[in-house]
Amino acid sequence: MADIIVVEDHEELGELLSDFLQAEGYDVYLAGSGEEGLEIYEAEGAKLIILDVMLPGLDGFGVCSKIRQQGNTPIIIVSAKGGKEDKLNGLLQGADDYIEKPYDIDILMAKVKGIFQRRYSADEITEGNLRLDKVGRHIYQDGKEVSMTAREFDLLLYLMENKGKAIPKEELFCKIWGCDSESEIQTLTVHIRWLREKLEQNPQKPQRILTVWGIGYRFG
Repeated sequence: MADIIVVEDHEELGELLSDFLQAEGYDVYLAGSGEEGLEIYEAEGAKLIILDVMLPGLDGFGVCSKIRQQGNTPIIIVSAKGGKEDKLNGLLQGADDYIEKPYDIDILMAKVKGIFQRRYSADEITEGNLRLDKVGRHIYQDGKEVSMTAREFDLLLYLMENKGKAIPKEELFCKIWGCDSESEIQTLTVHIRWLREKLEQNPQKPQRILTVWGIGYRFG
């Protein structure tokens, strides 16, 4: 399932918005028409639709209505049509929000983040450009999936769920490998190093998975 489908016929604007969303860790599909947006939605599904109104062929109101007939996926309409009747029409067709163009990108991003936190916070954790999907057991960084072993995923999940807390090595080892495991606790150090190599810009100077000397590790 896609995180977000952006339906926008203005190519430059659509690509710019997609870049902003991907930088925040979202998996984004870009469609240039209402018909294409519906095709992607029916094939992939989505957690959120960002939808322009003035599209070639089927307009945004029609797309909104068709999506609403299929499910309750959140829809944000972004449109240069800012009249009261247009806004009412969009909301009556089932849109969750209606933003007039030109919009402040920070406001739109805040609305997107709010929807994901309210709807999907139990299923995923997002920290900056890093997103962990607890249900599908996937990790995305800058919108691209990062390959993880099961142990790496479980270790990262526990660290992220306890963000800011210094977790003793013994606690981490027992949680991930089991207190009765025959593995050596040194294997934890190895897995931390692997996570840093995959996620940190400079693994030698980590900014996310931090060592707390004399205790263990902390997700910063």
